[in-house]
Amino acid sequence: MSISRIIANITQYISEAAMRIFGPNDDSYPTIGVQPFKGEPYDKRKDDNN
Repeated sequence: MSISRIIANITQYISEAAMRIFGPNDDSYPTIGVQPFKGEPYDKRKDDNN
């Protein structure tokens, strides 16, 4: 009885993971479009790590 329960639990665990991986996305990110760049371009002369 316990072996069949273990196999059932393993099967359920794997099938739930597969459904989560291959299922539709449930992300609720807002549609915001392209964001402008707000930063300084890289300048090797101003790099502090040299």
